[in-house]
Amino acid sequence: MNIKDKKILVTGADGFIGSHLVETLINKGCDVRAFVYYNSFNSLGWLDTLPSEKLKNLDIFSGDIRDPNGVDQAVKGCDVLFHLAALIAIPYSYQSPDSYVETNIRGTLNVLQAARTHGVQKVVTISTSEVYGTAQYVPIDEKHSLQAQSPYSATKIGADAISTSFYNAFNLPVVIARPFNTYGPRQSARAVIPTIISQIASGASEIQIGDTTPTRDLNYVLDTCKGMIELAECDSAIGQVVNIGSHYEISVGEVLEKIKKIMNSNAVATVDQQRIRPPKSEVQRLWCDNSKIRSLTGFKPDHSLDDGLKLTVEWFMQPENSRKYKPEVYNV
Repeated sequence: MNIKDKKILVTGADGFIGSHLVETLINKGCDVRAFVYYNSFNSLGWLDTLPSEKLKNLDIFSGDIRDPNGVDQAVKGCDVLFHLAALIAIPYSYQSPDSYVETNIRGTLNVLQAARTHGVQKVVTISTSEVYGTAQYVPIDEKHSLQAQSPYSATKIGADAISTSFYNAFNLPVVIARPFNTYGPRQSARAVIPTIISQIASGASEIQIGDTTPTRDLNYVLDTCKGMIELAECDSAIGQVVNIGSHYEISVGEVLEKIKKIMNSNAVATVDQQRIRPPKSEVQRLWCDNSKIRSLTGFKPDHSLDDGLKLTVEWFMQPENSRKYKPEVYNV
């Protein structure tokens, strides 16, 4: 399937990855409808930062992914659906698990029901590597067991399961894209890379951080978007779960040192206990086996980690961007 000539809906379009996906699709010449979270301020989230010439051709739908009626209206008339709308902060899921069930599971069900009703030609639901929990073996392929180490990951496991059930029970053309850790411009302050960059940029001599020993497979946001689009265009991926990652593992501590080098910083890392996950909830190791997506689509990341971090730092150092962050505050 070539998605260029299709009407495409992106849920969670106002968020970090969603806004980049919308922008990437617009650059490809796609007809995009952006589902954004309704608010009385008429804020489009990160879409507000897009150039006006891109926004003028964007079809905006304001709603709530938990509302089946609004979701049904948004899906109507669309050929391809990327479902990214979700609550994603792990610490906040300890505090408010009910909201994660309603948003991540019920919201996904609403999307799948509407896609089935309106005959959507391809649905790409976005999972997360957090569903694997701490690696039982590496690199992690799609056959790895699933471990609910946080309420967040439990709800994403549930969302993946309901997506698979709609393929099996109703033959809905669903692909479950499972990206590993994505970073880049516009990422939330709750994530470790923006936390490090924003603290260094503020001139802090100490960087407040959690556990630096866990490892992650880090992917620049445009590479994650590239993988999602390639899976949407790959008919052989229908009914499958497919990892999106770099096949490269690095510790949080090593990432910290890379960022310090890029920013020419001598700041010292200090462990902040409130940033430490409960012992059985911390995912100690994530390392993606991306052989499946490579075999299906030929996927290959366009950005090395060093190049991606440099681009991310450059974006954060722009005053109009840095002022959106509060480095002195721990963002749950």
